[in-house]
Amino acid sequence: MSLRDILIYPDERLREIARPVDAFEPELSELVGDMFETMYQERGIGLAATQIDQHRRLFVADVSEDRSGARAFVNPEIVERAGSVESEEGCLSIPGVNETIVRAERILVRARDEKGKAFEQELDGLLAICFQHELDHLDGRLFIDYLSPLKQQRIRKKMEKALRRERV
Repeated sequence: MSLRDILIYPDERLREIARPVDAFEPELSELVGDMFETMYQERGIGLAATQIDQHRRLFVADVSEDRSGARAFVNPEIVERAGSVESEEGCLSIPGVNETIVRAERILVRARDEKGKAFEQELDGLLAICFQHELDHLDGRLFIDYLSPLKQQRIRKKMEKALRRERV
């Protein structure tokens, strides 16, 4: 396993729409392992393949305190949504930015694991929020897209400024 570089906003590759995974080969399991290692290193709770410039419909998540809830979601989709909840979100691709976002409170999801086994599950709480956030990445959407245009512009300027400082 190895660490992968995470794309940082406003990198346009974060806007690419991921293509479905059609082969469940050892390379996919290796990618999933790399994604978990990268996510844990960065102290995240979710990481989409898009964020590491792998544009496949795949993300990993672990919302547990002790790293015991590791889950891979391949070709994920939301079948049903219920309720709504506000929560503060951040993103490994937009470091230092946290904003309150409204998401569905409960979702019924369908996906496959990294071996190709299909499953359907009802999610709520932090895992439901994380699932929706990561699924957005696979569709080229970022959590800041739910904010007002003015807030989006401020965040973009902040990130561009940080990027310029990093290059100096």
